Amino acid sequence: MTNTFQMPNFSAQELPDKVSAEEAAANRFTEGVLAKHKREGLELAVRARWIALSVTGVMLLFIAPFPSVLYYEVMLILVAGVGWLQQRVGRVGRSRAELAVLALDLTLMTIILVAPNPFFNEKSPTAFIYRFDNFDYLYIILAVGTLGYSWRTIGAIGVWTASLWLIGVGIVWWFGITYPELTIAAETAFAGFPVIIDEMDPNSLRMDVRLQQVVVFVLVAFTLSMSIRRFNRLLLSNASLERERENLSRYFSPSMVEELSRNDEPLKQIRQHDVAVIFVDIQGFTTYASQRPAEEVIQTLRSFQSFMERAVFAQNGTLDKYLGDGLMATFGTPFPKPDDVRRAYHCARQMVLAAEAWNAARVSAGDTPLGVGVGLHYGPAVLGDIGGNRLEFAVIGNTVNIASRMEDLTRPLSCKLVVSDAVHCALPHEETIDLDLVPNQAIRGIDGTVQVWALR
Repeated sequence: MTNTFQMPNFSAQELPDKVSAEEAAANRFTEGVLAKHKREGLELAVRARWIALSVTGVMLLFIAPFPSVLYYEVMLILVAGVGWLQQRVGRVGRSRAELAVLALDLTLMTIILVAPNPFFNEKSPTAFIYRFDNFDYLYIILAVGTLGYSWRTIGAIGVWTASLWLIGVGIVWWFGITYPELTIAAETAFAGFPVIIDEMDPNSLRMDVRLQQVVVFVLVAFTLSMSIRRFNRLLLSNASLERERENLSRYFSPSMVEELSRNDEPLKQIRQHDVAVIFVDIQGFTTYASQRPAEEVIQTLRSFQSFMERAVFAQNGTLDKYLGDGLMATFGTPFPKPDDVRRAYHCARQMVLAAEAWNAARVSAGDTPLGVGVGLHYGPAVLGDIGGNRLEFAVIGNTVNIASRMEDLTRPLSCKLVVSDAVHCALPHEETIDLDLVPNQAIRGIDGTVQVWALR
């Protein structure tokens, strides 16, 4: 008899380096992690933006003259609103709506920083606005954007900001107001010092500085984009590892999950050693299920299996698989331990007690009690991965068959637990004193008859 369950791949080298939109859609677990982190990131980004804009708004009250400061305060409120809109349309993957709002955000910021303030009445060249180092405020948008965990967004911010800023410079250069007399005054005052003249000339756009600003900004955005992309890969790898641990926890006890997690590909080696195998089953469940609503049947199974799971994991066993109205558990998989038989026997006894508690709860609720049979055998088995591209960990051998036959004997023997003679011989006498010897039992897969031990 071959009994299998699907196992995840433990190799860290095989974790996905990057995940496409199609792969993310197919992987609900990873998609859920990304969506959760992006929602949290966008919410945090909105808060950070509002805090940054609030601090900026207060600062402007002290450094910008009245009434020109009112223009900037209103524009900051609009930028805050755009941040809220980004949170509403943001999602994992590419989103045209999100990119459109991002473009609106950057355009609005560029207008604020480049366009002349309509409330500023003092005459000055249009290019003079660049002397206030307003470009630095764009780093706030860049920094806040990193909280959304989207490397594409950061890349777009870098490229679009540089483009919009240079377009603004071009518009100012072509359409901006200049005052030639100021240039003449600077040339006269600093004659013989061309570098200082260019620095002090209010009409000068300082193209070298403007170019330096956008180059540095794009480099910073590119670096942040690569950092966030690497972070996303780590997040995906962590999601895959958590999914593997979650899958392991369905079959192994917490201590075994920790042991498996510390080993690379622990299940790929083919091995053969003694394994204790338990089968547990609800007797007469087919008849019971045919007379009950589907919801009640499933609820009954879930309740029963929950009791049995706790018994398996309490003894650090492996939950091999569910078998309809029963399950199979093993001890000694994937690694053998000296006390495998003892833990398996204690697990079987706990299953009997758990079944009694489960039936007591059913009776208290007005339901009919159900018989439960448990069978246990100990012997050699072959363990290892089988399959091609989709690997499964298999426990193979006659030991599995015989354990199943032990459980089958609980019906004709009218008992709760049947263990093989191999199990009885491996245990101290004081632990099996309440087991009754049942000789001359014919077991399919074993020549002749054997003696078994039953708990009535």
